Amino acid sequence: MRTPTAGRRSRAERGITGSAQFALIWPMLLLVSLGIIQAGIWVHGHNVANRAANAAVDAASGSYGSAAEAREIAAGIARSGGLTEVDVRVSGGAATVDVTVTGNAPTLLDLPLGRIQETASAPVERVTRP
Repeated sequence: MRTPTAGRRSRAERGITGSAQFALIWPMLLLVSLGIIQAGIWVHGHNVANRAANAAVDAASGSYGSAAEAREIAAGIARSGGLTEVDVRVSGGAATVDVTVTGNAPTLLDLPLGRIQETASAPVERVTRP
């Protein structure tokens, strides 16, 4: 005949199994959480660089805009958004303006995802006679 405690584990055995499972799962949960946070920082960095490039191209393509003003605007937006080592390049001719914003986003994990580059283009506004 089977005793009522034959199929049950003792409290100490259950604690060891639970601790082993927790020791394996906890580092994975931590890495996944850090990865999600890092992905959010990376996406935020791209959004900031994109907004800085668009604001700079709007300033440079206007009738009274200049490349120096566009660089200042883009660098200010990028730095206030958290990017470091910001580089803004404004180029173009009589018809279009191109702005490239490059910077480093903060990283939690040592991955080569920190360098971000975004480009925006727009036609130059010209005043014509009706």
